[in-house]
Amino acid sequence: MARYTGPVCKLCRREGKKLFLKGERCYTGKCSIDRRAYAPGQHGQSRKKASEYGIQLRAKQQARRYYGIPEGQFYKYFLMAESRQGVTGENLLRICESRLDNIVYQLGWANSRADARQLVVHGHFQVNGKKVDIPSYLTRVGEVVSIRDKSKDSAKIKEVLEANASRPVPAWLDKNADACEAKIVKMPEREEIAVPVEEHLIVEFYSK
Repeated sequence: MARYTGPVCKLCRREGKKLFLKGERCYTGKCSIDRRAYAPGQHGQSRKKASEYGIQLRAKQQARRYYGIPEGQFYKYFLMAESRQGVTGENLLRICESRLDNIVYQLGWANSRADARQLVVHGHFQVNGKKVDIPSYLTRVGEVVSIRDKSKDSAKIKEVLEANASRPVPAWLDKNADACEAKIVKMPEREEIAVPVEEHLIVEFYSK
């Protein structure tokens, strides 16, 4: 499935909740959900009773769009989560959280996950001292993610670091702001994952 390149605010309106796809704009009065809290399109304001399948589908789409993951890859993550010990839904969210683009966003090194993907592709980050330009790279406990030395002088990177200097960092990431690096100390617990979705519905959707 091709990567979505249209207006991301429409995705939030379609799901009926903020997916925080545009960074700081989502926290202002310019957010489309605050101004037009209904689905886009000609029939967006009509009320429809969702079926059980529809509710499960929306949960899956919300999580997938929240992290910006294509359908095929998201399903692979589900199979991976299913094969691991523990609760499948929580395992799925942990896998999504461990993606390099998500780590970069959580550390405040990008304004949104879309920005984080672009910065990773452009080679601004490294893992354990080696450049990694794959946004879907799954980090592991103990690995150190850092901004490459030559990227620290980038005007874009400096602007982002300054803008997000006060953004809180999840407890499962040990960030050293001065060194522009962070260590993954553990995988997050469910209460530490802010994704606005009921993951058990995703498991039910794929288990049919």
